[in-house]
Amino acid sequence: MILGCSGLALTADEKAFYRDEQPWGFIVFARNLKEPAQICDLVAEMRDTVGGRNAPVLIDQEGGRVQRIREPIAPRYPSGAVLGELYRRDRDLGLRAAWLMSRLHAFDLTRLGINVDCLPVLDVPVEGASNVIGDRAYGNDPETVGAMGEAAAAGLKSGGVLPVMKHIPGHGRGMADSHHELPVVTTPLAELEEHDFPPFRRLRNELMAMSAHVVYSAVDPDRPASTSRKVIDEIIRGSIGFDGLLMSDDVSMNALKGSLGERAAAIVAGGGDVVLHCNGVMDEMRAVAAEVPLLTGKARARADAVEAAFGAVDGLQEIAIRDEFDGLRATA
Repeated sequence: MILGCSGLALTADEKAFYRDEQPWGFIVFARNLKEPAQICDLVAEMRDTVGGRNAPVLIDQEGGRVQRIREPIAPRYPSGAVLGELYRRDRDLGLRAAWLMSRLHAFDLTRLGINVDCLPVLDVPVEGASNVIGDRAYGNDPETVGAMGEAAAAGLKSGGVLPVMKHIPGHGRGMADSHHELPVVTTPLAELEEHDFPPFRRLRNELMAMSAHVVYSAVDPDRPASTSRKVIDEIIRGSIGFDGLLMSDDVSMNALKGSLGERAAAIVAGGGDVVLHCNGVMDEMRAVAAEVPLLTGKARARADAVEAAFGAVDGLQEIAIRDEFDGLRATA
């Protein structure tokens, strides 16, 4: 499991619960982030509950409208679409900008103890789709999205932060927002293979991916990807070739039906490695934990590979990276 918490510091109940259940990792949101010292203390508290190991602590720090850490702790960053426009004008400058911005995210996050960023967004939007992806995407063609996503992932890793590509195998053509309802994609498989899957295939060797709460009728008309053994085995593990750790999108999102426990059990039964629960509501976390076993087998090996990858940093100077990025950004 990857779990959130309710506030700026862990409650006594949260500490006891985490010690009992030993989640693999944690995730933080704006409600948990006030100022640097407080964030560092919270992250340290989280890790202390799981024995002091360097547990993954995740955040959604994309830029644009999805940026949990904001000024004055971190500057405002542009959206993926803004970087994508620079790529369309000058491919090399666009790729450099994507790398630089992710490298800056890594500076911002590592000083707070956060070591995983849920980036890059590899969804390829189509006309008429829900705006839940929209300008979070680098573009509307798979080449732009894949190339920019690859550069962004590399920038994070250079700074000691591991990326999570999302939302595999693609949320770009969903006509609904999975936070509120279940998107159903009826596009033929051949078109998905040509348009939606290539960015994920390009980054298939990354260590982590987040699944989409989206039904792909051409593959499994009955279940969203996050709970579908068919989508996970045949598409994510098969056609795309991703063999890293697969976490669900937030199990509490309204795209999924049933109790929280039933949803969590369905994710595990479908082949997901880790269940993500974000809102920090204790009763919900207890329901999820009751249905999620400890990591074993391939899931354990994938989690171990993630933890073994933490720590490598390139040693670059932040001021030089920030000055270069600001110069490129001024041309965007």
